[in-house]
Order: sequence, then structure tokens, then C-alpha cells
Amino acid sequence: MDVLIPKIADITAEGLSLSGDLTGEELELTDADVCIRGPLAIGLDLRAVDRTICVTGVVEGTAIRQCVRCLKDFDEPMAFSIHVAYERETKIKAVTTAAKRTDSRHRKETPAVEAEPEELNDDLYYYVGDHLELAPMLREQLILASPMHPLCSDECLGLCPRCGKDLNAGPCCCSEEQTGNPFQVLRTMKEKLRDPGER
Repeated sequence: MDVLIPKIADITAEGLSLSGDLTGEELELTDADVCIRGPLAIGLDLRAVDRTICVTGVVEGTAIRQCVRCLKDFDEPMAFSIHVAYERETKIKAVTTAAKRTDSRHRKETPAVEAEPEELNDDLYYYVGDHLELAPMLREQLILASPMHPLCSDECLGLCPRCGKDLNAGPCCCSEEQTGNPFQVLRTMKEKLRDPGER
């Protein structure tokens, strides 16, 4: 059984368990999305409740992040849980969604003001046919689980704003050139303005 494309008929009220190791290529991840090192361990439980398929599970792996302070790449262990639901996409909804997409492309002057109720729920997905496609959902959950401002460590000193040297490797020459007090220039100007006759 393909972990990423389970059959709807195999998902019952008793549940269906899926597990395996998936690569970034199988999830169609790009470097702009999430860069991972090695495979991701996926463990999912799928259960049919009325007309809804509930998916819970865990994703574990190693992500390659870029520190926002020193700009160096670093490995970060990654583990997060998944709690999403799938509903069958009806023909009416599919036609409505396609029409709205077409209208938004051709009529840019009329922006959509109201969002559909399903658009407000980020954990709700839709499926068509006899299989679930889990790859798009897993890819989106990986992106959502990524930190906005990754840090290699909380103590990272970052780069010097003047010369660009990595301050984690030691102080740069700019720190010696800079004056200790940022208001020293103002103090000097004030002293010159105080006694204009002495100049």
C-alpha cells in the first residue's frame, strides 16, 4: 500500500494505520519550502467518521535551517503532530471554486471580500476519487511547522553590521574603532555650540 495514496475503501471506522520513511522528493518539497536531511519518519492513523476522514499522526526528521542572525545552515531536529480532516469535494463545490479562481484571474478589480467557511479552517482538506492524496497536506504541514525566525542558538551573536564578520568566531576590528558612547558625537557638537567665541 502506498503511504501517500491510501484507498478510501480501506479507511473504516476501526481505522487504518500508515507508516514509512518519505523523502523530500516524494513530498515534492523544494528548497524554498523546507530543506530536509535524510528521510522523514511518518506515522498516520486514518479513521472514517460519518463522511469525514480524520487523520492524526506524527512526523519526525531533521530540517536544514538558515540562522537569521549569522546566516549559517544548521541541522534542527523536527517533530510535530498532525490533526487534520478530509471531506469529499462535491461537484458543486469544485465548479464554484474553479469559477471563483477564474473570476479572480480575469476580474482583478473585484477582490473577494468574504471567505468561504472551509477556507477559514486550515486543517480541513478535500479529496476526489477513490484515493486520498496525503502529499500536499504533509507538505503544507511541514511548511507551517517551520519557525519564522530560525536561530542556530539563543546565544548567537550574528554578523557585524559594518564588516559582516561572524561575531561567534570572535570580535571584529569594528568594535575597537567604534566609540563607547553613541551620543559622543552629539556631546562634541554641543560643546562647540556652547562657546562659539572660542573657535
